[in-house]
Parts: sequence; structure tokens; C-alpha cells
Amino acid sequence: MLRSEIRSLPLVGRGKVRDMYALGEDRLLMVQTDRISAFDVVMEDGIPGKGEVLTAMTRFWLGFLPLPNHLCDEAPESVVAEDERKIVAGRAIVARRLKPLPMEAVCRGYLAGSGWKDYQKSGEVCGVKLPAGLRLAEKLPQTIFTPATKAPEGEHDENISFARAAQIVGEETAEKTRAAALSLYELAAEKARECGVIIADTKFEFALGEDGELVLIDEALTPDSSRFWDAREWKPGENPESYDKQFVRDWLEKQNWNKQPPPPRLPADIVSATTKRYREIQSRLTNK
Repeated sequence: MLRSEIRSLPLVGRGKVRDMYALGEDRLLMVQTDRISAFDVVMEDGIPGKGEVLTAMTRFWLGFLPLPNHLCDEAPESVVAEDERKIVAGRAIVARRLKPLPMEAVCRGYLAGSGWKDYQKSGEVCGVKLPAGLRLAEKLPQTIFTPATKAPEGEHDENISFARAAQIVGEETAEKTRAAALSLYELAAEKARECGVIIADTKFEFALGEDGELVLIDEALTPDSSRFWDAREWKPGENPESYDKQFVRDWLEKQNWNKQPPPPRLPADIVSATTKRYREIQSRLTNK
């Protein structure tokens, strides 16, 4: 499903992968489609079942992590018209309507992706100085917090320093966000290790509640927002096989594409292999 059509509720907007509908003034129906984006560009081809995987994994992690979140105890099927229930079944949540902080909270426990590229150039990752001699995919001496901007649709997110994040959201909020994100990452990473999975890095999104409390929102620890490796396959100095969106990025990096719309069409074998990876990591981490 690349696009949801809910006529019984007002459409708030369509993000890269989620469609959002208003439930009064204080709640949202968030429908997870099968759209997939890479390098901030939405692909023309979807990943079958992806919305269901991301919804199930987000529900699992929000139930596990000890921080207030935006989930409401309301079945999505109960807030739409009867003939629309099949659209939201298994791929939607009802959530509190909160204003997100204008930054992504990225936690990196291993050296990979754009962090590896930065380190090769400068010995730093997003302004964080790291020891010399680290290898690709190596576990960092300690997890680092590397925030990023939330770019408008059609533009690219940008890694920023913690000092810049503090200017954007305020020093106190930035400190609270960093502490919460790192704590959640460590808890999730320990849980994943029990399943033989490494969470190399992940991004969280937060909002502030009415009382100023930090609230975990959006998706959490999914193959769209995290980098998952099989612990048995991991070896420093080598790029491990990924069980997440990196698989699509790796294929795109080999294409003659400037990372601007329109993107290349995804071949059928890349689509099916991505679906398989998403399903496998869901099964391993949630036992479902």
C-alpha cells in the first residue's frame, strides 16, 4: 500500500512513509504505508508488508522502553469507517498530537554509514572526536549522540553538533534529549544482543508534553530508523550484511543517480530481498 485513502477523517499530511489524519484536536491516526525513502527521496516502488513490520516493531519497543510515549490505548479500526478498517489493520496507531522537537536524536554504538565516511576524513563523527585507528563497523569506546536536523520534505537532513542542537531546542532540552536517547539505546542494544542482533545505530524522535516531560514519538527501533547486524556475522573491518534500509541504500549507491528525484526504480529482487530482511529482523527481535 503506497498511499492510504481514509475519507472519514481529515488528512493532516503525508510524510515520506506515513499518512496522518486528525482525530479531533488532540490525537492523530498515523498510517504506516509501504513507501520507502533513501537519501531523503521517496522511491517509486514500495516494500510489501513494510508498514505492518514497522508498526509491530514500534509497538513492541514502545512497550519495552521506560519513557512516556505518544501511543493512545485506542484501536485504529475503531476510529475509521467500517469499510476503511482493512486499510488500517496492522499498520496504524492512534497517537497523541504533539509538536516534535526539530531534531532527530541519533545514537551510534558502532562506526558505520555516514559516520564512517566522516571519520575517514576528519577522525570525528559529527564533531565528536574519536580515537585514531578505528576500523569500519568497529564498536565505539562509548556510544555517541549525534543529532541531526529535521529537513523539510524534498530537502536533506543534516548532521549537526550538540552545540548547534542546543541552540535550536535550548540547552536544557538538548541535555535531556541526549541523556534519554543514550539510555534508551543502551537498553534496546542489550535486549537485541540477547537475540543475537547488534543495533549499530538508531534515531529517536521526541516531543515535549504539556508538563515539559520528554515524550518518545514516531517510530522506534525499526529497520527504517536503525542499522541491524547479525552478531554472528559481525567482524570489525568488514561491512556486515544489513537487515534494514541500508540494503536499499547500498544498491542505490551503485547506480548512476545524483540522489535527487526521480529515483531509480527498484528491481523486483531488491524489493523481495528487502521484505525478507525486514520480516526476519522483526521475527528475531519480537519473536513474532
